[in-house]
Amino acid sequence: MDLPDVDDEGYLIDPLAWNVEVAQEFARQEHIQLTDEHWDAIRFMRQSYTEHQVAPDVRHVIKHLARRPGTESRNKIFELFPYGYVKQACKIAGMKRPRAWSTG
Repeated sequence: MDLPDVDDEGYLIDPLAWNVEVAQEFARQEHIQLTDEHWDAIRFMRQSYTEHQVAPDVRHVIKHLARRPGTESRNKIFELFPYGYVKQACKIAGMKRPRAWSTG
């Protein structure tokens, strides 16, 4: 698959170039099999990006996931993306790398 342009760290340069196939390829590169829970987080992140033009703070995604029926852990985002919100969730969701955040 031909990916849209990415920066030196592998994040999309233009978040509007993101699509499902891009997410699946980034997830494959991160060795993540996307589940409905992953897609719920990704859809929430994309919607927030559309509204605010910036990646949502991890706290907002944690709150969103905590409202799902059956979710017992406030750390769900880190269970879904074990190598970090920025490194995996933001990349797979097609966000630019948030410059003020660490990759953890």
